[in-house]
Amino acid sequence: MEAKLNPGLHRLACACLLGLIVLCVGWELWWAPLRPGGTLMALKAVPLLFAVRGVLQARLYTLQWVAMLSLLYLMEGIVRAWSDASPLSVMLAGVEIVLSTGLYLAAILYVRPAKRAARRNRA
Repeated sequence: MEAKLNPGLHRLACACLLGLIVLCVGWELWWAPLRPGGTLMALKAVPLLFAVRGVLQARLYTLQWVAMLSLLYLMEGIVRAWSDASPLSVMLAGVEIVLSTGLYLAAILYVRPAKRAARRNRA
């Protein structure tokens, strides 16, 4: 039996991934960097870049590991929303929380039918 994958979830995962990359770079270089002039914290976007091709091509394995990776960005967003002094930085942390949660949920829910079908076929 063929798994029915949801293209809307795939589009959401793609949008959240690309949004998270733009947010990470923009936040640390221009919008509200930790130090004036930008910081090397912008490099936190690099692990996400490794997932772009696989997520855009809807590769299930890539979507699985990027879902787990997104939890690191969720944690960072929570910590920075709680601890940053700048109101702009707190707002950006809120956006990071929304994007990383959206990426996690979209990726997990997109992969779920394929995992269930594989489990049924194995049994």
